[in-house]
Amino acid sequence: MPQEWTADPGGARAMILDAWRTNNRLTVFLVERLPPKVWAAAVPGAPRRTIRMIAGHVHNARCRWIKTLGGEFGIVAPGNVERRLVGRPELVRALGRSSRAMLRLLSFGCDRGGTIPASRSYVWRNLPLDVGHVLTYFVAHEAHHRGQIVLAARMMGERLPVSVINGLWQWTTRSAEARR
Repeated sequence: MPQEWTADPGGARAMILDAWRTNNRLTVFLVERLPPKVWAAAVPGAPRRTIRMIAGHVHNARCRWIKTLGGEFGIVAPGNVERRLVGRPELVRALGRSSRAMLRLLSFGCDRGGTIPASRSYVWRNLPLDVGHVLTYFVAHEAHHRGQIVLAARMMGERLPVSVINGLWQWTTRSAEARR
């Protein structure tokens, strides 16, 4: 067991879970503020894919990973959304459910010395299962898709308001919102 987990498991755990909550709040912040025209629009260069589908993918990817890494250990993944049809309010609620399940998965790893045990269904083996790597992987995945959405809106000529773009970098504010 890594020294830092045995010396201060509550502090490391709190940091991991708070960082996840902030990441989720950033994703929700963006989804809540996407104009309807952008939400339904085709992604430039990928006409069969919409902004809605990218946003829905974030939730569905969380669910697949939670099922893969945590299902064997009793961590239940919420249901997927229909990426082609999901509305923003529905997706925000779904992101809340998948975020809570992700918190259970990360807590599970924290309770086991900072590592999620490898499940039998985890066959890809591309991700180290210490909670630091698991957290970083999901934050990077979601940041990638948030960036895709912002860039796609810009390419459509539907530049998002400055308050939204800047708001994605206001992590202190988003962190405080996530704790409410």
